[in-house]
Amino acid sequence: MSKDRSEEVRRFSGPLRGQALFAIVFVVAAALLLSQLGSETKWMKGTKFFAQPRFWPAVSVIGMVVFGGLHLWKLPRRGFAQVDVKEWIIWFKAIEFVLWFLAYVLLVPILGYLPMTVAFMLLLTYRLGYRDRFMLSVSAAFGVAVVLVFKGFLNVKIPGGAVYEYLPGALRTFFIINF
Repeated sequence: MSKDRSEEVRRFSGPLRGQALFAIVFVVAAALLLSQLGSETKWMKGTKFFAQPRFWPAVSVIGMVVFGGLHLWKLPRRGFAQVDVKEWIIWFKAIEFVLWFLAYVLLVPILGYLPMTVAFMLLLTYRLGYRDRFMLSVSAAFGVAVVLVFKGFLNVKIPGGAVYEYLPGALRTFFIINF
């Protein structure tokens, strides 16, 4: 590391850990968005320049690429250290909860909104370390309340689960409509 660069690192008052990962991921994600801009947006004939459907997305994505690249270029420390690896592990642990949510979204059409919401609440409550009966019952009650609010009061149309097809006639219709 050059003398100028080490002086810049020493003077930088913020935390250095994880900055390189953030900058690299940000620039790569912005470049991927920029590569898709032509197929995801259109340029309409006869529309004013600033009202074009492609204009503002292009401005924002190009800004992301440019400013992300400048951030990457001006990092006080360009190399990776052990603290960076520890920071990355912390960041990637959050992906677990994204996977929980994706499993929930994939299983709702199969098992139904009510059973999956209650099961999801119970599993996440248990996963977060709240394992006594009171907290598990509160989470199950909250799951039922969520279903009642969304399906009952807000009339959100959520398709019934595939397992509801195995219920007898009137009960099947009731579950498909309400749960």
